[in-house]
Amino acid sequence: MGANAQTSVPLFVANQVLTAAQQNISAATGVPVFATTVTRDAAFGGSNKVLAAGQLCYLEATNVVQQYNGTAWVTVGPTTNKINQLLSTTKTDTYTDSSASGTLTTVTGLSVAITPSAATSKVLVQATINYGANGGNRAIFAFTGGNTATTYIGDAAGTRRRVATGAQSIDANDVVPVTMMYLDSPNTTSAITYAVQAADIAGGTLYINRSSTDTNGTNFARYASTITVTEVTA
Repeated sequence: MGANAQTSVPLFVANQVLTAAQQNISAATGVPVFATTVTRDAAFGGSNKVLAAGQLCYLEATNVVQQYNGTAWVTVGPTTNKINQLLSTTKTDTYTDSSASGTLTTVTGLSVAITPSAATSKVLVQATINYGANGGNRAIFAFTGGNTATTYIGDAAGTRRRVATGAQSIDANDVVPVTMMYLDSPNTTSAITYAVQAADIAGGTLYINRSSTDTNGTNFARYASTITVTEVTA
């Protein structure tokens, strides 16, 4: 229990002479400081609380400020979650997969490694991918790393593929933007590499950051794709 922690809340009556100790408690804390919720409740009268809405207190055990809302104590700050790491990889060159196998393959250059600071941390994984293919072809996309390969996919249903998302190009000149976002719970403090996987499932060639035709000229473009991971601590 800290030097300023209280075990009681003084109640004064008219014309009472206050001691130096009573004055010092008020001057030292401003907001009443208690070791735990138990000592807080006992100080305010236990089950017979005499509290006004708006009463504040500070709890040493959890390092939070609370307010009595007229019915119960609610935490007003600080928030417990925070961003601890923010890492990103941007891919500016092109990628081609002409295997036509329909098997998800890691896109070269679209991966990022992170080492969580605590096993309780969550990792927000985000990606924006620019996909091109022969007109009418369909592509599938997913993450790998942490638990994403098993938790950020659709349910099993017959022989259907289980992936995070998909896209279809209408024309060979098309480039389709694809986005993915998932809050992973890797439950580890070991390094994790998150990556984007993709495949063409219509027997054609898949391109990243370019169209199928990739014609030279100002009416066409090259693109950039990115993957970002954010560690959020509990």
